[in-house]
Amino acid sequence: MCGIVGYTGPRQAFPVILKGLKRLEYRGYDSAGVALLNNRDLKVYKKKGKVADLEEAIIGKDLQAHIGIGHTRWATHGEPSDRNAHPHKSANGSLAMIHNGIIENYAQIKSELVNNGYTFQSETDTEVLINFIEFIQSNNDCSLEEALRIALKRVTGAYCILLIEKNNPDTIIAARKGSPLVIGIGKGRDEHFLASDASPIIEYTKEVVYVNDYELAIVKPGELILKNLGNEKITPYVTKLDMELAAIEKGGYDHFMLKEIFEQPHTIYDCLRGRLDAAASTITMSGVEQNIDKLKNANRIMIVACGTSWHAGLVAEYIFEELCRIPVEVEYASEFRYRNPIVNEGDVIIAISQSGETADTLVALEKAKENGAFIFGIVNVVGSSISRISHAGAYTHAGPEIGVASTKAFTGQLAVIMMMAMKIAIEKRSITPEYYKKLLLELQDVPEKVDAILKNAEELKFIADK
Repeated sequence: MCGIVGYTGPRQAFPVILKGLKRLEYRGYDSAGVALLNNRDLKVYKKKGKVADLEEAIIGKDLQAHIGIGHTRWATHGEPSDRNAHPHKSANGSLAMIHNGIIENYAQIKSELVNNGYTFQSETDTEVLINFIEFIQSNNDCSLEEALRIALKRVTGAYCILLIEKNNPDTIIAARKGSPLVIGIGKGRDEHFLASDASPIIEYTKEVVYVNDYELAIVKPGELILKNLGNEKITPYVTKLDMELAAIEKGGYDHFMLKEIFEQPHTIYDCLRGRLDAAASTITMSGVEQNIDKLKNANRIMIVACGTSWHAGLVAEYIFEELCRIPVEVEYASEFRYRNPIVNEGDVIIAISQSGETADTLVALEKAKENGAFIFGIVNVVGSSISRISHAGAYTHAGPEIGVASTKAFTGQLAVIMMMAMKIAIEKRSITPEYYKKLLLELQDVPEKVDAILKNAEELKFIADK
């Protein structure tokens, strides 16, 4: 699993997909591949290594197509190799598929398929899934859409799937559960761009639809249909990307991480702007204000996150307990989802996620929500899944973070956490007005102080080298 790109429309698909895969390289991967469909001629090219290795390997190949899918893979089932790379074809050669996620019951399904005469070219769960879909389609004499719907009711695990079929030469069928999928709508509405995040799409359009869990998308030029697994149509919610192409370019820096380190004064300021007014002694956060009784009277706060966001949660534990005098627990979302935590009404769950699509965190929130907890999301990406399933929340406004090691997203999370805690504390009267004003002034000065430190970067580098 790693990065996904798809295109259908009047353009040549391969250049769009190739550029998209390059924009997803920051996620890390071990192989890359594309599937192109041209007048019922389905071609698959894939290669272990970098996107550049794939590009070199297909020099001179037939790349003509107006529909295609592409993938960068990070090995989960099966070693990094050409044969394990995506896309995978079905046994009869009529389907090609790319997949992010893990099919947990793939071994059982594979055994069933082997008993029905199937053989496999790779070690992947993805090849099992595409052949399972083909098996259902051929045995039920049904459409690819219906076969996919039946298959997904059987599989357990996470997935973002893009499928193309020889007999539908202008259509991509997609589905997701626990792995993000965004669909860009072309300016003339005669083309669509699909990806695992917005970075491959932003060059072409800002109008996007975020596909939800358990939804299927039927995508063709001029048409986007969303359905649930019960075959009921869903009205797509079109949102506008809050980012610019320049935000995913290096902007003269040697690498993205360096760029994002130096963006922190600006991104922290953006996070505070419109919210913190030290002169008026106010913090404006509508998600907090509208739910202040639930927040200040919480029995406890449980912070659920993964990776760097979990570390932001550890800092938040100190802040909330010190200022708000509310007990706090910080949980790895990956642990929370697999145990049976005691969560009740009166508990507040704070979900922290840069992308707003962290699979473990999403599952953890669903469990907590079922038990009556109040969910507050702190995310960076507008319109993301966590922002949609939360009862309330706050955006960090840090912009796209391409570097794998989090920098500006982390400091943006801390800024939101600090404002949220201060807002609750002053409403709860667990801090004095004088201390509140002191914190406001100090927080207001943070962007300037971070900027001052970064302006001394060369001096600090000299000291570090010593």
